[in-house]
Parts: sequence; structure tokens; C-alpha cells
Amino acid sequence: MVEKPVATADVDATSDLIYLSDPDMTQAELNAIQDVIASPRISAGAVTVAFETAFAERLGRKYAMAVASGTVGLSLCLRAYGIGAGDEVIAAPHSWHQIANAILLAGAKPVFADIDYWAGTLSPEKAEGAVTDKTRAILGGNTNGHPADWDLLRDIAARTELILLEDSTEAIGSTYKDKQVGTFGDCSIFDFSQPSLLTCGEGGMVVTDDPEIAGKLRNLRSRKLEERHSLVVTAYVPQQVGMSNLAAAVGLAQLERLDRILEKRNQIAEWYYDAMKSFEGIKDPYMAAEATSVEWFLYVVHLGTRFSLSSRNAIIDDMKTENVEAAAYSYPTHMGRAYVDQGYRKGNFFVTEKVAERAIALPFHTHLTEKQVKFIVKTAKDASINVGAGSAIYL
Repeated sequence: MVEKPVATADVDATSDLIYLSDPDMTQAELNAIQDVIASPRISAGAVTVAFETAFAERLGRKYAMAVASGTVGLSLCLRAYGIGAGDEVIAAPHSWHQIANAILLAGAKPVFADIDYWAGTLSPEKAEGAVTDKTRAILGGNTNGHPADWDLLRDIAARTELILLEDSTEAIGSTYKDKQVGTFGDCSIFDFSQPSLLTCGEGGMVVTDDPEIAGKLRNLRSRKLEERHSLVVTAYVPQQVGMSNLAAAVGLAQLERLDRILEKRNQIAEWYYDAMKSFEGIKDPYMAAEATSVEWFLYVVHLGTRFSLSSRNAIIDDMKTENVEAAAYSYPTHMGRAYVDQGYRKGNFFVTEKVAERAIALPFHTHLTEKQVKFIVKTAKDASINVGAGSAIYL
């Protein structure tokens, strides 16, 4: 069956906005939505269950629970494990989705540890150094699609008797030692909002192999009408944060086309690699030896050390004047007001702050053409020259 895109961004790059993110939607998604709208149930139901089943099967996990977002998913995981006030959870302060916010929402204390400079993922060494007698869990993340060092993180969790949670909100399809991301945590969390490559508007998924935790997650997520008198189920106060059949229908259609979506995104990445060679001192995107494949969440370039935070922002602004939507990849989580109130300050995590100040996310989606990619790269190069720092951008 030939895919028919709903819309295309294949336009004159000099006159039309090139979006940072543009979901890969086809007639398959529209048909799925129509089927649900024409049905007697659009709230959570059989389609949501089908999406959960298919997602668990793809990963080889036993259980999958569809939720309203990745942040909600982590919040439910923490509640399911009884993690709350007085407990500590170790996490990195570097990401796009900043899922670590769920730690605060659960009433626990986020204890940040710095990242590996190259991979952008939580440093196992720094994480182990942050363990205290109050630590209950480690939250590792597959940042921008690059897998964390899961063998080392699992070893630390085992030796310190901690729960290992996997933040895969920025990753789907990547592999670590030929094993899919989403299979390493006691619970693993996905997010399906933009700019995720699997997008159903808003939503997320939690996967686990633990039947007890899976049961708690379902009871904490939502309650069915027929369960309102259950003495077992009503022992849990649900947040009513499930996923509707409408969103699940889109997610299921995307999941069925996921390999094709990944294939198209890999072609875009190759165009970027080729176009970026025109930059002085360019380096290929870093992939650790253990990362047998990386499906990038966004196409992120890192500016050379001659650039400052203000020049990074000026480049983004210059690109917008050329109708190219770029963005700062990460604002360090620990520098947000909620975390400053917890005692964190600028300067606490050198690597995270250094990377965040010079990281730019460029448009990355399946509707891009080779012509547009070349235009984006040229625009980025010209903008870097305009700010007086020369053309030194590193992937």
C-alpha cells in the first residue's frame, strides 16, 4: 500500500516557514480517526488496549499502559513504587522534555547528576556519586535518541538496591548493544507529543515486566465505571490520566508505520550529514560503541567553544528571519525557578550548562526535502558568521 501524506512541507524554503517539527501523518491516521469518531466510544476503550498490546509486543515487554504524557507516566511509576516525600531520585538536568519534573510532582527530591559530554546522557559515575541513604531510584534517559550506558546504570542499581527507571521520552527505535531502548528500566516511559517521531497529539506509554507494578499503574491511572464499587481498586486514588481511543488510534496507525517513518528520518539525517561537511571542523554525530543504532529525536548541532549563549540565541533569531524554525535544545532543569527554590544554582553542573548553552535543534521531520536541508544548513552557517564567531558548528 502506498502511503499518501496528508500534507507536505516540500515548498520553496526561501518563502515558507520550515517547521522544527511536522508529524508524519497519512491517510492511514485519518482513516483510524474516522473509524473511532463513527464508533460509540471515543474515550479510552478497545483501541487504547490494542495500542498498548501492540506497543508491548514491539518491545518484547509484558505490560504497557497508555497515559496522558511521559511526565504523567513517570509520576505514576513513582507512586506505584511508593516513592514520595523524604525520598530522593537521581536524574540528569539535561533534556528536551524535562521529565524529571515528575519527581517534584510526586513530592520526592530530585537529585541531579551531570551528563556525559559526548552522549548527553546521565553519567553513571556521577549518578553513583549522588547515591545517599535516602535514594530510592535512578532515572536514566536516552537523550535525543542516544541510549544511556544501561549496563553500568543497571550494575549501580543492583549494587545499591535501587529502582532503575528509563526515560525514553526522546527515543524510540534506538538500540543499545542490539537491544531496543525501552527494555532496560524496571519501568520505561515514552512520550508521544511533538516532536516525537511517533506522535498522536499528546500521550505517553509506560512499559514494565512486573505484574504487580503494572496493576498498580492501571489503578493509579484511571478507573473504569464498572470498578467504582470495587474494594480493591478503590484503595487507589486515580488521577484519571488515561489515553482516549482517538489518540490511541493515531498512535496505533503510527506504530504500524514506524519502520517506514524511521527509514525516512534516516534519509533526512544522511542529507544533514552530507550538507554539514561544508562547515569548518565538522564532526559526525557522536555514537558510543554500545549504541548500535541511534534514531535522533531532533537534529541537534553543538556550537564551538568560541560561541556564547547570546550568540547561540542570535543564530536562532537569524534563522527565524529566513523562515527556518530552530530552537535551543535544552534549558538546564536545575536552573528553573522550582529547582532554584530547592537550592540548585547556575554552576552546579558544568557539562550540562556548557552543552545547553551551545546546542541548537534544527528542523527534523519526514517532510523535509534535500533542497530544504541544504538551505537550513546554509542558513545556519551564514547566521554563525553573522554573529562574528565564524562557521564552527559541531554535531
